[in-house]
Amino acid sequence: MSWKPIRAAKALYSLAALVRDPNRLGQVFEMADALSTPEVIDKMAAALARDPQGDRALDERPRIDVDLQELKRCPEGSLGRAFADTMIAQGLDPKDIPPLQSPDRATYVRAHLYETHDVWHTVTEFGTTWPEEIGLQAFYLAQIPGPLPAVLLAVGCLRVALFEMSARGAMMDAVARGWEMGKSARPLFGVRWNDLWNTPLDEVQAMLGVVPRAGGKSSAKKTTETPALTVS
Repeated sequence: MSWKPIRAAKALYSLAALVRDPNRLGQVFEMADALSTPEVIDKMAAALARDPQGDRALDERPRIDVDLQELKRCPEGSLGRAFADTMIAQGLDPKDIPPLQSPDRATYVRAHLYETHDVWHTVTEFGTTWPEEIGLQAFYLAQIPGPLPAVLLAVGCLRVALFEMSARGAMMDAVARGWEMGKSARPLFGVRWNDLWNTPLDEVQAMLGVVPRAGGKSSAKKTTETPALTVS
C-alpha cells in the first residue's frame, strides 16, 4: 500500500487521538478514509467477490432500509426488533448519518460495511464498550482482508498498554471471541438484511453460523465504565 504524506499524517493523527480517547467517532472515520486507498479497496472487492454472495452483492449493490420505528414493530425476538431496541436505547438513528454513495463495486465495499456495522453488532451480540468494539473488529478481521480492523486492534492494545491496563482481560477475551466467531461464521458481507428483519435473531445467527460466545452482552455490562468505540 503506497502512502501519500498527507494521508499518512492523517492516519497517524487519528491513531494517536483514538488511543487517548476511543470515544472520538470522527477519528474512526478519518482513519477509515486514510486507509481506504483505491489499491486497498480494489483488493478488498476482489477478495469479497470470491464468495458468490459477495460477488452478487457487489454487482447488485443492495442498500439496507432502516426505519427504527418500523423495525420496532417487528416481532419480539426478531433481528429487526433487536436492532431497533438497541439503537433506540443508545439514542442512535442511522438516518442521522449521511449514507455513502455506491456507484460501482469498489465504492460499494465501504458503503455496505459502513451502513451495516450496527447490524453486525446485533447479530454477533457484541456490546458497544470499547473492548467489545475491538472484539467486533477481530470478527471483521477474520472475515474481510482490510487494514482498518487490524489498526483498530492495535489502537486497543496501545490503549491498554498506555492508559488502561485494567481492561486487558475484557479486551483480549473479546478479541479471541470475535476472531474465532468470525472464522467459523459464513460471510456476513452481502447479506440482504432487509429480507431478514422479521426473522428470529437466533435463526439468523444459526443460518449464518454465528455462535456468540459467553461474555457478549453480559461482558458489556461488566465493562460499562470504559468509553465506547463505535464505527457506525
